[in-house]
Amino acid sequence: MRNFMYTIFILSLFTGCKDDTGGPTPPSDGPILSTINYDVTESDQDKTLKVNIGFADPLTRSSVLNYELIEQTATAGLDFETQSGQLVYAIGETQKELNLSILGDFIPEETETFQIRLFSSANSFEEKLTTITIIDNDKSIEDLVIPGGTSSPESYPGYNLVWADEFKDNALSSEFWNIETGNGCPDLCGWGNNELEYYTPDNIYFRDDDYLVIQARPENIGFNEYTSSRITTEGKKSFQYGRIDIRAVLPEGPGIWPALWMLGDNIRTVSWPACGEMDIMELIGSAPRTVHGTFHYGPNFNDRQQKGSSYSLDPGQKFIDEFHVFSLVWEEDRVQVLMDDILVQEMTPDLIEPYTYPFNESFFFIFNVAVGGNWPGSPNLNTTFPQHMIVDYIRVFQK
Repeated sequence: MRNFMYTIFILSLFTGCKDDTGGPTPPSDGPILSTINYDVTESDQDKTLKVNIGFADPLTRSSVLNYELIEQTATAGLDFETQSGQLVYAIGETQKELNLSILGDFIPEETETFQIRLFSSANSFEEKLTTITIIDNDKSIEDLVIPGGTSSPESYPGYNLVWADEFKDNALSSEFWNIETGNGCPDLCGWGNNELEYYTPDNIYFRDDDYLVIQARPENIGFNEYTSSRITTEGKKSFQYGRIDIRAVLPEGPGIWPALWMLGDNIRTVSWPACGEMDIMELIGSAPRTVHGTFHYGPNFNDRQQKGSSYSLDPGQKFIDEFHVFSLVWEEDRVQVLMDDILVQEMTPDLIEPYTYPFNESFFFIFNVAVGGNWPGSPNLNTTFPQHMIVDYIRVFQK
């Protein structure tokens, strides 16, 4: 896979030229096609790529757009399913969605391309070509090294194990987890942080029947240049008090932002930050030896508050090098964030007076790797892709 940032290329607008067949010049006042190129990652499963096809401005008359797929280095029937057809646009429309089938396999391959040819049989607008780049992903997961590192006990005196996910079935349990999709739009574009990624289920992998892997990679979906994954237990698994252990390896690089965190179950009714947020671990990829534990609270977005602290490994060590255990020790009126049993941050009601203390209610889990955003900034030429957060297990103990 290429280790640089992918940018969206707007294709040039053509006027006053003859088409490939030597036919008449399209009318100068005809509709102008406006398309973008797409990157898509091929892995071991077939997937559907949604491509927006259309015009720069709303149409003043109905139009028919013909399309066909053209091989380049990618092969029809092996890398993508061939198709052709027509898209019919009514007056006032601009865009239609075209679904393309990208074929998966287990064979490591080079990056390959094919094109969508867009044309008018009536010669009412200039022909265009949109390029689809298929980035093979088999090799990146195949070569992913699972390191050693810190672990945690399977039991604690006075506690019982009430829930765990050891990720041993090579699939994410729908009984426990939701997979979020999109970029937060239209309600919360950029997920409230001006993030650059588009979340998809396709960035979730499993290794060795024992590890969950969330991958962040450069891949164009619409106007998003990166994809990643975000999973939650909202509505399925939530807890009030206990000890929580999460064993993970963290990614690195400018613009990379992994997080293991919790939100209050009442977020749908009281909103954020009144519901409370507990960040068990966040890492800013440009500082790969430092993790942060933070609590968010406050009555509303305009009066949002936070208290947090950080912990740094010794110089020369990074959280990408081996597993560490990120924990929450949580009881009534007290929560502690730990890293390998070292205290990072503590929260009690007196620390946030006169604000309401929301951390005595039930909370659910969120795991994600964001790309870009207000805090980490954007990836740059020093950011290598793909990046991976590897999770060995999550365990919840209660008294």
